[in-house]
Formats: sequence, structure tokens, C-alpha cells
Amino acid sequence: MFDQTTIEKDKSQHLFHVLEEHYGWFDWWPTENAFEIMMGAILVQNTNWRNADKALDNLGRGITPNEIEIMEHDELAQKIRSSGYYNQKAIKLKALIKWFKKYDYDIEKVRQQGLGHLRKELLAVRGIGRETADVILTYAIGKPSFVIDAYARRIASRFGIEVPKSYENFRKLMQQAFPKSKDKYGYYHGLMVEHGGRYCNPKPKCEECPIAQHCQQNIE
Repeated sequence: MFDQTTIEKDKSQHLFHVLEEHYGWFDWWPTENAFEIMMGAILVQNTNWRNADKALDNLGRGITPNEIEIMEHDELAQKIRSSGYYNQKAIKLKALIKWFKKYDYDIEKVRQQGLGHLRKELLAVRGIGRETADVILTYAIGKPSFVIDAYARRIASRFGIEVPKSYENFRKLMQQAFPKSKDKYGYYHGLMVEHGGRYCNPKPKCEECPIAQHCQQNIE
């Protein structure tokens, strides 16, 4: 007899299987510039990627952590204006820099640390919450930490998965359902964003949705 956790794990595996079958493999965050990914994870908060990407362009591709460190707050804020909440995000970027400097701005030194230790450190950085920390861990640092966002909650719930209210409990369920893999976890987050943006909107496009036949369409 299966317990409820096993049932939800099976449902989760089914969900991602049908999404994989439809979308195929793709690199959600193809750049290998770890620092750019870390900045992007902050800049995309409460906005879309187009606005965050414009902010990265305004900063200049290839900008170094040291350049951000010495940049005046007002200049930094204006350069990232397109991302919204730019004054707050400038403060967050400075806080990120302060953390990264402990490792001499060397991503390989960061990668030598354990996932649990790094996650704890990142969550202590001003402006980095659980979702942002897991994005940085998975995409920039290369540690398998499943990313939970609004898309994941919406799609999973409508699919018929009993989604835990707690971020950590939902993340734990997903990490129990799938082997730890930074590539898979990164891909699965990309699938959620892709599908959520195309079809599983707040007002869903169920008649167009490619996985509708598998979905309970549990829409409130």
C-alpha cells in the first residue's frame, strides 16, 4: 500500500515526463558566466526576464564583481532601472558582492563548499530568498537544489498534486521524486517557466494546452 508521499512523487514524475515528451531537452540558462547568472537571479525578481536581460545589457556583458563593488549606488541603480525596484536591487547586488568577495570572486572556491553550507550562507544575504538561492545554487554554482516558484505551484496543483504550502516541504517532495542532478533540476525549472508562460497562466489556456489530457485541470 502506497503512502501519500509516494503517490505525490509518482504524480510529480508523471507531470515532468509528459512535459519532457512535449518540449524536449533545452538549456534554460545557456550562459556559462556564473556571475551574470547570479546577478540575473536578483534582477529578475518581481519582473520578467526581458527587463532583467536589458538591465544586464546596460551593466555591460562581462562586467566584473569588482566593478560592481566600486560602482556608486546611484549609478548602479540607474543602470538596472529596467528591472524595476532598482534601488532595492542595487542594494541586493551589493550584498551579493559582499558575500562573493569572501571567496575572492572565484566561483571554483565557491563550488568546493557543500550545498547545505552554501544555501545557508545565501539565505543570510540581504535580498536572497529561497527561490533566488536555489536558482543561484543550481545554475551558477552547479549544485542540485530544486527551484520552487509560482509556476511550479500552479502547474502541479492543477495537475492534481497535493502541493505543500511550505516552500521547503514542496522542495523536499520534488527532491525525493527525482535523483539529484543540477542539469535535470535546471531543466525542470525551465519546463515550469516555459509551460506556465505559454499555457498555464492565471487564466489557463486549457483548450490549447499540450498536456491537458493528462491534467486534472484543478482550477480554482
